[in-house]
Amino acid sequence: MPIRWRLTLFIALAIGAILLVLGVALFVLLRGALLSNVENIAERRAERAAKSIRSGETLQADDVQELALDGVFVIIRDGEGRVLTDTLDLTSKGGAAEDPVWKKALDSGKPASGTAEMSGDDPDYIYAVPVDPPPSEAGRARVVEAGKSYEAAMEVVQDVGAILAAGIGVAFLLSIVGAYLLARAALRPVEAVTTTAREMGEADLAKRLPVANPKDEIGRLTTTINGLLSRLESAFVRREEALERQRRFAADASHELRTPLTAISGHARMLVEWALEGDPQRAKQSVGVIHREAGRLRSLAESLLTLTRGDEGAPMEVGRYDLGAVAKEATETARSAAQGKVSVDFVPIDHEVTATFDRERIMQAASILLDNAVKYTPDGGSVTVRVEEENGGVALAVSDTGIGISEDQLPLIFERFHRAVPSRSEGGGGLGLSIARQIAEAHGGQIRAESTPGTGSTFTLLLPKRP
Repeated sequence: MPIRWRLTLFIALAIGAILLVLGVALFVLLRGALLSNVENIAERRAERAAKSIRSGETLQADDVQELALDGVFVIIRDGEGRVLTDTLDLTSKGGAAEDPVWKKALDSGKPASGTAEMSGDDPDYIYAVPVDPPPSEAGRARVVEAGKSYEAAMEVVQDVGAILAAGIGVAFLLSIVGAYLLARAALRPVEAVTTTAREMGEADLAKRLPVANPKDEIGRLTTTINGLLSRLESAFVRREEALERQRRFAADASHELRTPLTAISGHARMLVEWALEGDPQRAKQSVGVIHREAGRLRSLAESLLTLTRGDEGAPMEVGRYDLGAVAKEATETARSAAQGKVSVDFVPIDHEVTATFDRERIMQAASILLDNAVKYTPDGGSVTVRVEEENGGVALAVSDTGIGISEDQLPLIFERFHRAVPSRSEGGGGLGLSIARQIAEAHGGQIRAESTPGTGSTFTLLLPKRP
């Protein structure tokens, strides 16, 4: 059964139960009040008549008729139950023993009540009060009865009951209609969400579900689903970007591998066909080219393997080290490799700058930054290395006086196989800065690049003290 109909049934039954309970309670209270009113009137008339008799007054016909107003009948009996005065003409009917209420009151000496068929209307409420006569009439004990028919009250009760039953029925039907309309209005946002969700596809995750009221339960649910859709959209975008990077990476890797392989293949064929015997000098040059290109292939393969391991989250051997010592060692290695063409200097620091990192991988990242700085700095230029604490972490900065990087190229330099100046790459694979950034991010850090074309660049490796 749909939720709409379940809500309608539940609300209608709840309202119907409430109406039924209220109707029954009202009927019972009204019936009790009407019957109690009949009894109160009869009791007051009986007490009034008894009071008059006790005081020694003689009830005249006018007095009896006054007591018999509003449908009340009055009967005065002697100690034997014989009717002395009545408004129902019971004497002619032999009604001395027709109702037992007077007997009960006479025997107990206390007022008694009950029902009997006295006036012909079914039933009559009878209230009997024993009367002690004055001393002058001590031999004549009396009982005063007053009664009133329930018929008029019961007619009102029946009419009210019929009205209540009809009202409850109409109200129940209206509650069903109202509950249905209320359930439909409450679930209308769900219909809108369902329709929108049905129209959405994998390629249409930019759509969002409509939120009618963000503060109610359905609104909060829809808002949560929209948040999930946003995350899914971001995940799909990242997936597409990753696939695009993979395709570009495969294409670039194929291109980078093809160049040295072509050179190796060509020189090897030349050696086989004629150079080994016909031109020893040429053969020697070809062997050198093959050796150089093989080294280039090995370096490229190692870089690709490093990137792959980083992408897979290879474990690191971290410890507590002095970043200054690592930077100094990398500077000395780079100075030796520069062979005096470029000045490579480490700015000394008077205290240790310690952090938690994988020493070998941070050494690799520092070497990459220094190698790039030396490579893109003209002869006679300088490269400076500094280590300091920065923003609660540690920083290794490599500055050079090289050719610099243009503003449009600066965001791309960490892309794989990207070269800011292809003509000055000197056979590099364009993977160094990608590896350095991967190492920094694996430690929870980053690499910041600043550059001014024609003046130089500064690359800063930032690491947290405790990643």
